[in-house]
Amino acid sequence: MEMDAQIMHKAEVLIEALPYIQRFNRKIIVVKYGGSAMVDEELKMNVVKDVVLLKLVGFKPIIVHGGGKEISSWVKRVGMEPHFVNGLRVTDEPTMEIAEMVLNRVNKSLVQMVQKLGVKAVGISGKDGGLLNVEKKLSGGEDIGYVGNIKQVNPKVLFDLLEKDFLPIVCPIGYDDNFDTYNINADDAACAIAKAVKAEKLAFLTDVEGVYRDVEDKSSLISELTLSEAEQFIAQGMVGGGMVPKLKNCVDALEEGVSRVHILDGRIPHCLLLEIFTNKGIGTAILNSKEERYFYEG
Repeated sequence: MEMDAQIMHKAEVLIEALPYIQRFNRKIIVVKYGGSAMVDEELKMNVVKDVVLLKLVGFKPIIVHGGGKEISSWVKRVGMEPHFVNGLRVTDEPTMEIAEMVLNRVNKSLVQMVQKLGVKAVGISGKDGGLLNVEKKLSGGEDIGYVGNIKQVNPKVLFDLLEKDFLPIVCPIGYDDNFDTYNINADDAACAIAKAVKAEKLAFLTDVEGVYRDVEDKSSLISELTLSEAEQFIAQGMVGGGMVPKLKNCVDALEEGVSRVHILDGRIPHCLLLEIFTNKGIGTAILNSKEERYFYEG
């Protein structure tokens, strides 16, 4: 009897995933969740399902999320005029209040979705357990309000949650030495947290497919970059403007001990599983210099 090809394909996919599951069992993976995947309800559910699956097959995931689009829409909704300096929104005290409320709302909705899928999640901000200590961030020497640069990460609260089998979901708010509240760029927060917990992987869910050799040429997507290749790309200005700070964050994380960083298109359903569990992957993986090439052949 001829075996149904579709069933065989499913079996092959599971077998292909096996070495990755073995390799990363009990390892920490930090997922930076933002962009369009946070706005579309179906995509949101796909991301949450992916992370829950990672947890159930033995990874230790931590989600770090943004909420810029939601903050902007709430600022408009309450009739406040946003102010910009050097293209960055100024976060004054009323804006900071809204940002904190909105980010906490996003945070608990993610907790709710994870819990609904049968996994225990705990939502925290960088204030909890003194997780994120910041200092004021200036833009070109100018004050942009309550926007923080991370000075120090105290990951104890994350280790405690992971040890008790919770999935931590972190929103990027912290305080400075005077205990004033600051908003933090979610990419920066994910990067700093990944370094502090010595994550095996850091995955950025973005609105781009990954890193291209030529931004204009969609067929030039790079599946793998080494640390030195990524540094070269930045130095030569070969990547599009929005990708430069992301790549710098990736390089920074790799230099501080994270093994692999993935840049993924969050608009592709289940991009996280495809990148982590399949030989070809679908985004760009950047490896630190001690790592061997990533994909398993065979």
